[in-house]
Amino acid sequence: MLSLLQTFTAIKQTLEKEARMGASPLRLHFHDCFVNGCDGSILLDDTATFKGEKCAGANANSARGFEVIDNINTQIEKVCSGVVSCADILAVATRDSVVQLGGPSWNVMLGRRDSTTASLSGANSNLPGTSSSLTSLISAFRAQGLTAKDMIALSGAHTIGQSRCQFFRSRIYNESNIDKAFAASLQKTCPFNGAGDSNLAPLDSTTANGFDNNYYKNLRSQKGVFHSDQELFNGGSADAQATTYSTSQQAFFTDFAAAMVRMGNIKPLTGTQGEIRKNCRRIN
Repeated sequence: MLSLLQTFTAIKQTLEKEARMGASPLRLHFHDCFVNGCDGSILLDDTATFKGEKCAGANANSARGFEVIDNINTQIEKVCSGVVSCADILAVATRDSVVQLGGPSWNVMLGRRDSTTASLSGANSNLPGTSSSLTSLISAFRAQGLTAKDMIALSGAHTIGQSRCQFFRSRIYNESNIDKAFAASLQKTCPFNGAGDSNLAPLDSTTANGFDNNYYKNLRSQKGVFHSDQELFNGGSADAQATTYSTSQQAFFTDFAAAMVRMGNIKPLTGTQGEIRKNCRRIN
């Protein structure tokens, strides 16, 4: 209970300084679980003999919030060293971030242990990209034991957070299923000539730092930032579920919370597997 309180307090203090950081643990948790399970492997730094997941295409220069997890881990290690894993800290921090931004809560199952390795190749192959088709998204989630419904609900995580221009430039200049005024507004942030790759835009232009169902409302207005976002409302099999979430925030919250529990249960290390890292960035 002490560790849970410390996590909640640390996340609260972090969001008071920078609300955008609320999306970071959520993204880290997702990118962790999709690569060999929820084992904290994404938190490992590279070493002279080891290349981890931080430099994978989906993570390099975009995954953030590692220092938040470090801070929580340091506090917990001071009072109960070797008891709470970094993987569990990340799972709890994710839930607390969502709650404090107005989203749903869920029961986080604890007892995960930390990996002693990471997989750069797994991160490069398992994580769906921003240009993914609906079929590819469904396949990527199904490979992790998650359903199409889980995928549509978990995609609602894009109701918070921001993206760099390089990940949505192609959509705003080359695709037709996008609101023209919305595309024009993003083009001001993201020039066609390739400049400003690191310029940021919110994934939910309505309530960028609030966890709600506006993401799905935006999709119905053809205001998805990523190609992969708009695939959830583009005349395909996901349309009906996206429509339901756009009209019922409670339905979205209920399904999102349930899907987060299922995602958090992907191939955890337990018992004598792995270890409990004293420093989340390196093995003991």
